[in-house]
Amino acid sequence: MSSAVNLREFEALARERLSPSIYDWCAGGTADEITLRENEAAWSRIRLCPRVLVDVSACNLGTTILGRSVAMPVMIAPCGKNALLHPEGERAVARAAEAAGVIQVLSTASSFSLEEVAAAAAGPRWFQLYFFRDRAATRALVERAEAAGYAALCLTVDAPSDGLRERDTRNRLRFPAGTRLGNLGHVAGADEHISELSRFDPDPSLDWASLDWLRGITRLPLVLKGILAAEEAGLAVDRGVKGVVVSNHGGRELDTAVATCEALGRVAETVSGRAEIYVDGGIRRGTDVLKALALGARAVLVGRPCLWGLAAEGEAGVRRILELLCEELRVSMALAGCPRIGEISRRLIAPGFAGWALPQSKPAAQVAGVPNG
Repeated sequence: MSSAVNLREFEALARERLSPSIYDWCAGGTADEITLRENEAAWSRIRLCPRVLVDVSACNLGTTILGRSVAMPVMIAPCGKNALLHPEGERAVARAAEAAGVIQVLSTASSFSLEEVAAAAAGPRWFQLYFFRDRAATRALVERAEAAGYAALCLTVDAPSDGLRERDTRNRLRFPAGTRLGNLGHVAGADEHISELSRFDPDPSLDWASLDWLRGITRLPLVLKGILAAEEAGLAVDRGVKGVVVSNHGGRELDTAVATCEALGRVAETVSGRAEIYVDGGIRRGTDVLKALALGARAVLVGRPCLWGLAAEGEAGVRRILELLCEELRVSMALAGCPRIGEISRRLIAPGFAGWALPQSKPAAQVAGVPNG
């Protein structure tokens, strides 16, 4: 067991164990990496106004996500090709998620197939889906996820094209021979470039009609990942989406996109309880989770820290990452005067931070050029 006492220290351990090019592939963002840095920095700018003289002798972190009871409001974000960091890859992550009582969101680009991951642990999981040009291929993945017991589909909508991953270009990053994409039945050769979407063909024409088609072929609840504009969150809910992930793809797509922390409050106001709101991007402390819940999120998704834990110590490292977040959130709730998740509200956010006075968004029906209904 490592001596790391927080998530950032795990990143340092992972960097020691990974090749420079694989570390950069995990850690890097797009272009000048402004959004990558802002995702973390924006959380640190929020100030909390705690409540006192509250009985916090027993803090309860339990909540529900799409009706499923979980131990804490944290999910493991979808991250591809986990076997590049540890031989057990997503299977180790699945076991850690089950032990922690949280939801794993499995990537389409996982090293192990969705069936292999489902067989590795019995905990709850969602399947993250890319929408292919070939709709038969998309349908096949959806049907496999249903058959394997995945509880929801998490459709990524913010990656119609690859971002400008300059670290990867500079490193001339390539797949190691034998790299697997388990859901697509592909094993890489030694000369293939590594790219976030290199072995599938996502549909850049994905639109709201495509979303209607997807809803029509599955019984699973649909969550959209990659929403930053409040009005688009409203459109998604109008079309039957059950959840929205406020996300900028970890700063890996459009650089200078707004930090997720700064978009969250307006999205939550627009959705106004009609669907669940989640957020990812830069979550590194229990106080970040507390702030996200105060701004209207039901839960957060954590990606890179779980990769650092996996690279450093395999399943035990991912477990430790989740244990650290759980303990930090428990302490933060106690010190903020919130013994239960349901008592966390925007009143904890100190007036004066950059997103406190949130202007009202236009109703979805008033957004020019976007079909509604």
